[in-house]
Amino acid sequence: MYNNRGPADVRRVFTGKDARLLNAQGQTLATVDTFTAQVNVTNATYQPLGDTQSHEHLSSYSVSLNITQCIIEDDEFIQDMFTMFSVGQPVMWTFQGVLKGRNGSEQRMIFRDCVPSGQIDLQNFTIGDIIKRQWSLFCNCPPELQNLLSYA
Repeated sequence: MYNNRGPADVRRVFTGKDARLLNAQGQTLATVDTFTAQVNVTNATYQPLGDTQSHEHLSSYSVSLNITQCIIEDDEFIQDMFTMFSVGQPVMWTFQGVLKGRNGSEQRMIFRDCVPSGQIDLQNFTIGDIIKRQWSLFCNCPPELQNLLSYA
């Protein structure tokens, strides 16, 4: 039998708010509403002479982070951004993304040399809404997988 665990146990897939965004030292960096790490893979297509099938080969990949931050108080992010504006030197951050399973296991990834990329909210307001700031970041180093979630 391939599946000896039976039907999926839905208690294992609910996460709630058990994810964190940490700095390089392992401290919670900001109050984050959503956090997404994505990889974009680009392949080169080739077709050898006499072969009717097209093939693909890895050409490049890039990793990006998208964060929606709840603004409770201004923090290191926005201060670093305004320092970048005044000094002209780019900012670079290291993050740890941590997802915690209900069984105590955790998935941890390290994202190094992340720089602001694309549009970033400086201020936005909606009447009666929670103040949030959207960040788009580009990772200049491959992500490092530290831990995996487990089913046990």
